[in-house]
Amino acid sequence: MTQTSLQVPANAATLALLREAFTELRTTRKLRHREAAAELGVSEGEALAAFVGEHVVRLDTHSVDQFAALFEAMPLLGEVMVLTRNDAVVHEKIGTFGKMSRNGPVGLTVGRAIDLRIFYAKWASAFAVRETCDDGVRESLQFFDAQGVAITKIYLRDASDHVAFDALVELHAMPVQKAGLAVAPAQPRATQRDDAQIDVAGFRAAWAAMTDTHEFFDILRKFDVTRLQALHLADAAYAEPITPDAIEALLNHAAGTQLPIMVFVGNPGMIQIHTGPVQTIRTMGPWLNVLDADFNLHLRTNLVAHAWIVRKPTSDGIVTSVELFDAAGENIAMLFGARKPGQAEREDWRAAVQRLARIERVVEGVTA
Repeated sequence: MTQTSLQVPANAATLALLREAFTELRTTRKLRHREAAAELGVSEGEALAAFVGEHVVRLDTHSVDQFAALFEAMPLLGEVMVLTRNDAVVHEKIGTFGKMSRNGPVGLTVGRAIDLRIFYAKWASAFAVRETCDDGVRESLQFFDAQGVAITKIYLRDASDHVAFDALVELHAMPVQKAGLAVAPAQPRATQRDDAQIDVAGFRAAWAAMTDTHEFFDILRKFDVTRLQALHLADAAYAEPITPDAIEALLNHAAGTQLPIMVFVGNPGMIQIHTGPVQTIRTMGPWLNVLDADFNLHLRTNLVAHAWIVRKPTSDGIVTSVELFDAAGENIAMLFGARKPGQAEREDWRAAVQRLARIERVVEGVTA
């Protein structure tokens, strides 16, 4: 997506032109917000902020505490749809918010349906949206980073508490509603060190000594390696590359056997997790979709450049994941067998991944 680097909000005339062009694209070509904004060379946040004072309300969120106070009120809304995405994957969950907590800038939502890891330090703006659609007015709360890229969106449903939504918007609305959004330039990607500069023996020893999957992030920092680089450097017993299209076979197997899985999708400001079975798997053009009643996943398969089977030692035994990366080496999704801390990994999940690995090895052997 082409993004602007405005340091001050655009003037009234520019905003009027943006509103007109954005509305035309949405109406005539039925583009989604993100697509229409990209077509116009602006971020989605900038496009939405152009409508402040019309069907969009700017919310007062100048600090982590303010963001947290607003987001921790989500249980008041009842049943909602939460959408979190990155460039390659869209993750949608329907349900009610459960227990919410926070440790400094990091928040946690744990519930039967809505399961989130929240990184408030990456949040920069928030809006309440009441948009007229063919089937009525669609209400949502939308959160963006400093570049105007969406972090997460909360959409109300028929069963939601719309009165609570109105009260929440009134409570958190900016006193002065001014259209426009100043966005920061995109942050440069972290540079990857040459493999020869890495203490590979030390890195592998640290991996083998893990007792909890969360230690992996500390190991990456300690040895200054990117996640994808780490998989290339890992002992073959712990990381094994597979073809990107293997994910479709894995999802179909999970659906056919009703194997409960965990699907992690995120961006720098949010990780959203589905735990449970999947049922309806459909391929539509480049999109691989899960289309279930309370969980939808939309994966752009042509943007998956790398896929790996990853095994991490823990005090509960080996924990196995299938991890997907884009061409830039950014992690776009991770799949695990459904489990809770303190539980051993499901044998049927481990068997499913091992079966996938065997198929990959056979294909590799045939085509070598």
